[in-house]
Amino acid sequence: QVQLVESGGGLVQAGDSLRLACVISGRTFWSFVTGWFRQAPGKERENVARISPPYGNTYYDDSVKGRFTIFRDDALNAVYLQMNSLKPEDTAVYYCATSLKRIGTKWSADYWGQGTQVTVSS
Repeated sequence: QVQLVESGGGLVQAGDSLRLACVISGRTFWSFVTGWFRQAPGKERENVARISPPYGNTYYDDSVKGRFTIFRDDALNAVYLQMNSLKPEDTAVYYCATSLKRIGTKWSADYWGQGTQVTVSS
């Protein structure tokens, strides 16, 4: 069984920073591609960042590249999303996920966190 416990969302102003954290339990956790998704009102859920075994290669959607950083702490089985220079268009529910997989041209996952709201005001 894989479980994800997520935290760190909140209400901030444009230009501010947040760090989301996700602690993941389960067998061979770091054998899975792990990442962060977000879903804004009226939009599809999208993968904004992911990190892949075995070397921790990272990937970012163009909308967040240069502003967001995904990283992990292997000892804690934790994955983080550092979000800098936040914009109102970053407002969404953010989900930690693991065992990511590609379905068509989209990324999905087998295991999900509960989601945390990030709201960025102008």
